[in-house]
Amino acid sequence: MLYYNQTMPEEKKEKLTEEEILINKSRTDPEAFGLLYERYVDKIFNYVYFRVGSTDDAQDLTAKVFFKALKSISSYRHMGLPFSAWLYRIAHNLVANYHRDRSKMVEISIENLTITDTSKASAPEVQLSKQQDNAYLLKLINDLSPQKKELIILKFVQRLSNEEIGQIFGKTEGAIKSLYHRTLLELKDRAKDDSDTRNL
Repeated sequence: MLYYNQTMPEEKKEKLTEEEILINKSRTDPEAFGLLYERYVDKIFNYVYFRVGSTDDAQDLTAKVFFKALKSISSYRHMGLPFSAWLYRIAHNLVANYHRDRSKMVEISIENLTITDTSKASAPEVQLSKQQDNAYLLKLINDLSPQKKELIILKFVQRLSNEEIGQIFGKTEGAIKSLYHRTLLELKDRAKDDSDTRNL
């Protein structure tokens, strides 16, 4: 396992990615950490905002994520995942504490998300049909458990890999694949049940 603060032979140093070099510099140079901050602050803010539903609280928690990361950067270990996976893990823990402290879950409704139609010449009836389909899908997602809803946000809004999501949830990649599979089956069953109910 490679620890960033270990000295490495010259040939190993050449193989470091730009991000790894930046992380190494961040241990002693706040400006280098500022570059990491600029690179990831919007993604972390969006993730937190979807979990807490308040702009002020999301800004507060995002600041705490980066403060904690800066404070702990000397103990950061490169595990082959992007630096953002570590930031998401910190954010995940802070959001869990936030909800535990408030003893109730307050999230922005996924129903309020807009899905933009990128096709240039859709007929009005096609647009209406797509909007209805999107609204229906978002309703199904919004009815999922908090963990499954978070999985969908990380997978499709944040576009993270199963490995990165596993790091955030503290689970193996295999466990995330299994959770993802169960989530899709649940969505399929909910859609079928809802369709059966509407046809009665």
